[in-house]
Amino acid sequence: MTLEDLTTDVEETYGELGESIDVELDRETRTELAMLLAATGADADELVRRGIHALFRTTVDTGDLDFQLRNGYDVSYDEYLMGMSVDEMAGESQYPQRDDERRYRM
Repeated sequence: MTLEDLTTDVEETYGELGESIDVELDRETRTELAMLLAATGADADELVRRGIHALFRTTVDTGDLDFQLRNGYDVSYDEYLMGMSVDEMAGESQYPQRDDERRYRM
């Protein structure tokens, strides 16, 4: 898959998510959410948003996001943000592929 495939998948998923999602909570998650709500005084929606931000940041910082993107799309998060691959940035895509069989023909 490519950078274009990733961009398309992100845009499609973004559109499918809409403004809110329903999430089923298991016992452990419900207990942890209740503890955070009691301790912070925030509302559940805000804590879920913060949790997603924290998970995203951790995934980026540890390199896990790049690992997953490289496996699935053969791009990194930086390449996604810039909208071009490292090869495109280096100008490799502007030169024709080398043909060693015809290289020394006159």
